[in-house]
Amino acid sequence: MRLDTLGVDESVSILFPPAALADELAFLPVSTTVVDGSGGELHGCQAVVTFRHWDAYDDLAWVHSIQSGVDQFPFDRLRAADVALTNSTGIHGDAIGEAVASYALAFSRRLHEHVANQQDATWSPPEWDEAWTVHGERACVLGLGTLGRGVVDRLTGLGVEVTGVRRTATPEPGVETVYTPAKLETAVSDARFVVAAVPLTDDTRGLIDADVLAAMREDAYLINVARGAVVDQSALIDAVNGGSIAGAALDVFETEPLPESSPLWGMDEVIVSPHCAGFTDRYHEHVGSIVAENVDRIRADEDLLNRVV
Repeated sequence: MRLDTLGVDESVSILFPPAALADELAFLPVSTTVVDGSGGELHGCQAVVTFRHWDAYDDLAWVHSIQSGVDQFPFDRLRAADVALTNSTGIHGDAIGEAVASYALAFSRRLHEHVANQQDATWSPPEWDEAWTVHGERACVLGLGTLGRGVVDRLTGLGVEVTGVRRTATPEPGVETVYTPAKLETAVSDARFVVAAVPLTDDTRGLIDADVLAAMREDAYLINVARGAVVDQSALIDAVNGGSIAGAALDVFETEPLPESSPLWGMDEVIVSPHCAGFTDRYHEHVGSIVAENVDRIRADEDLLNRVV
């Protein structure tokens, strides 16, 4: 694979300034430049680091996604054009883990209520039995990859007992019991928190449906830091409105941005965040480390790290 010029697409600005990553990669033995793939302006690049896929990428040798999820990339088309695709798996565990811990603590300590009351200058302490501690509670983490591992580490640090779900029941450090998806309803049935941290695939689309929600405890909270389509959003709204679960913290949605008309905005026991659980001021540094490693591997004619296609 020939690599003389590496582009940083403008689309990465959703997470950090393109120039910040270009500066981070300035030490590489290739030229690095900011490009606009939406307009086909690739300035002779053979590779690009991007948030979005553009048609112009058919002419490249390598595309790197700054996200772990790559469901927005056309795998078949990239294969046909002989374009390698890599992702940023491995860099999000700390941020996602802390975000999930924050959601759990917000619910238990009723912080979301206090923030809402502050907007109305309302002094309203919770009832004596409304606030609780997460220590000794149980969480079920769906997906024990990098994201799930970050969640497990943070929650166990808070004294939460953790079970997990993944394709094989291989034991995982810090996880009391690992279930397979065939036992998903059993896995979630005894958890105060059910955390979705799986990639979006054909197998995980709609994974958390009405049956799974019905299997959850009435005082349980769903936390979704995976992809919106992993959860049946209509079924979730019904479950919260009907009181079959206590609430949800959602960072991802079926449609993004979340439409103003969505009832999720006005639900007291739902925390909405704008797909930002993985945000950190060092995001560009973490992406840069993977990109730099793969530039070295290309020059050494070695297999790419985190190759998806």
